[in-house]
Amino acid sequence: MEDSILVLYDTEEEYAQLMTEFLKEHKDLPWRIHTYTEGDKLLREEDGKQISMLVVAESAYSEKLMRLQPKCMVVLNESGLIKWDKVCNINKYQQAEKVLREAYIEIAGNQFPRLQTDRRIRFIGIYSPVRRCLQTSFALTMAQLLAEEHRTLYLNFEHYAGITELLPDMQTRDIADLLYFLTAQQDKFRLRMQAMLMHRGRLDYIPPMKAGQNLLSVAAEEWIQLLGKIEELGEYEYVILDLSESMQGLFDILRLCTRVFTLTKDDRIARSKILQYEYILQLYAYEDVLKKTCKCVLPQIRGLPEDLEQLTKGELAEFARHQIKEICG
Repeated sequence: MEDSILVLYDTEEEYAQLMTEFLKEHKDLPWRIHTYTEGDKLLREEDGKQISMLVVAESAYSEKLMRLQPKCMVVLNESGLIKWDKVCNINKYQQAEKVLREAYIEIAGNQFPRLQTDRRIRFIGIYSPVRRCLQTSFALTMAQLLAEEHRTLYLNFEHYAGITELLPDMQTRDIADLLYFLTAQQDKFRLRMQAMLMHRGRLDYIPPMKAGQNLLSVAAEEWIQLLGKIEELGEYEYVILDLSESMQGLFDILRLCTRVFTLTKDDRIARSKILQYEYILQLYAYEDVLKKTCKCVLPQIRGLPEDLEQLTKGELAEFARHQIKEICG
């Protein structure tokens, strides 16, 4: 199906844009994506072309579209009623990956890769009160290694993420936008999140906040709600949370985690900080967080690679692999 065309037509501009962004993230799809929000423009520009699939919103459907003679037509059903029984109907407001899967099966008769898993999600919290302990390098290494065999999402909540490859430009949506989408038109949260996802190899991530001070204004309940919503999506087996004190409700988030990793150093200041941190957890009745925490002193790292993908090699990667065996055990 080389050089095949998938035409998406929906007068709802936001949905059309988000779905197009989501489709283009899948580099292995066999189609070139052409998107339209105006019927006349669609008919004018696609007339005479060989369209493999025409995907059209129910509210935009017209018999005039049949003159394009697509090999396959799919209606994105909005009403729940089947108005055209000879045309394939797909629920418009379901998970975007499911829309794509059903469309792919319709045209190719094949299962679409990387379907959602039914396994229970595991949140892995990574947090240390000790600075310069390679927390983010460790978190990204573990996330990429897990992603080799499991659906994995990485979320960074540091005030200054400091990773240019993950930091968005000013036009890119980030975790702040995802929080907004959580409350605005919740029925579209799945599609919006999937359109925002970025990738490093097989690892999915949402860009961290451009302005770290915005983390301070997010209530603990909002973070809990966001993580709950991600869990409801059923997309991931593991979510790696690279945490910081800039978050309200840090201890409650740690409590949600299946496992917590706290990196430290073998010196007096580091030991004092860990003791103070553990005392505060006990003081506020978060002993359960301590029970599932693995305190780690990293082996001597001779040098970290410049490229993120290379983090999966070397001493840090070997250390992270050992911890992953404990998680997946």
